[in-house]
Amino acid sequence: MNTRASTRPPLRPGSLLGALNPFRRRAGGEAARAAGRLARPIGPAHELDLVLIWSAAGLLLLGLVMVYSASIATAEGSRFTGYQQHYFLMRHAVFLAIGVGIGLAAFQLSMAQWQRLAPALFVSGVVLLVVVLIPGLGREVNGAQRWLGFGPINLQPSELMKIFAALYAADYTVRKLDVMGSFRRGFLPMMAVILFVGFLLLREPDFGAFVVITTIAFGVLFLGGVNVRVFALLAVVAVIGFIILIWTSPYRRDRLFGFMDPWQDAFGKGYQLSHALIAFGRGEWFGVGLGASVEKLFYLPEAHTDFLLAVIAEELGLAGVLVVVALFALLVQRAFVIGREAIKLERYFSGLVAQGIGLWFGVQSFINMGVNMGLLPTKGLTLPLMSFGGSGIVANCVALAILLRVDWEVRQLKRGATP
Repeated sequence: MNTRASTRPPLRPGSLLGALNPFRRRAGGEAARAAGRLARPIGPAHELDLVLIWSAAGLLLLGLVMVYSASIATAEGSRFTGYQQHYFLMRHAVFLAIGVGIGLAAFQLSMAQWQRLAPALFVSGVVLLVVVLIPGLGREVNGAQRWLGFGPINLQPSELMKIFAALYAADYTVRKLDVMGSFRRGFLPMMAVILFVGFLLLREPDFGAFVVITTIAFGVLFLGGVNVRVFALLAVVAVIGFIILIWTSPYRRDRLFGFMDPWQDAFGKGYQLSHALIAFGRGEWFGVGLGASVEKLFYLPEAHTDFLLAVIAEELGLAGVLVVVALFALLVQRAFVIGREAIKLERYFSGLVAQGIGLWFGVQSFINMGVNMGLLPTKGLTLPLMSFGGSGIVANCVALAILLRVDWEVRQLKRGATP
């Protein structure tokens, strides 16, 4: 018996990995090697989670329609788009096709291969976050330097970093299972890495991506068995840190005060939120009709990106918003179910990645919806799978492919397929 290991703080009993503590040592070994020997993914559609597939497809297709509806006026009235009303529709469709293509390729990689790639992908993401801050290399739009230009295409590294964070946090947790109850050896190294990533994101600045990536990383650690007292301390520190970040930044402070009472300065700090609320009010139960939104006619800024839900609310009403919420709820629920089933089969890395992706979609969609409804301060986060944005759509499609790969491998094992 390893007496040194037995003296370490135990895993939290309520965690999924804590419940399977006797099998911890096989997490990165037998299960990972078994994943690498799985056959190439073939078979009928019933070998995949149809609820997950249809909910994701529904969000992607509805997003395509609503991006077109929300962007027609902007595209027709801009010299940048050549006054072409289909400009954003065509670009979004191309990004969606590219995302599906890359997603199909990503699905071919086994989870063991993703686990081996996780550290390198995370390091490459950090490098991209550094490169985007170099003057002359990073592109600045509306005061934020978040994009790398490749001709007509802009790459946003923070979107890719969300996938890399989920993969790396899961790999780190699996490798450190024996010491996850220790603050110094289990929690502190990951905290240092995420703080460095957060520093780079805040330099862009991209506060929204910082919140999402932090939630993914530490959420995976929590599911992996981090001591609950350490996590509670982290929550307190995080709240204090966010307050300091907001208070020391004039534009974030203005957004907070504008959120608290958008009508006090409806043509200034509260402009976006006030028009989003008007859109929700006009939509009532079933909306004013597809394409009939008034707020998208140069009143509501970023109607096809950050405030797409407000256009959905105006044109499709409460019914349309509830459909979107239900589809996201289904997607997140299936992600956690898939993750739980993987963990039951001792495929810990796969299970944590699936749940990390579920956290990503759940938290980001919640923040975006909260901003649109006036429940949260205005923040530049898009609605996953739906809003316009090439990097975001591609990253979302790859995440879905990885989630489906986890589900496929779990179903193969349950069928008794020989690894």
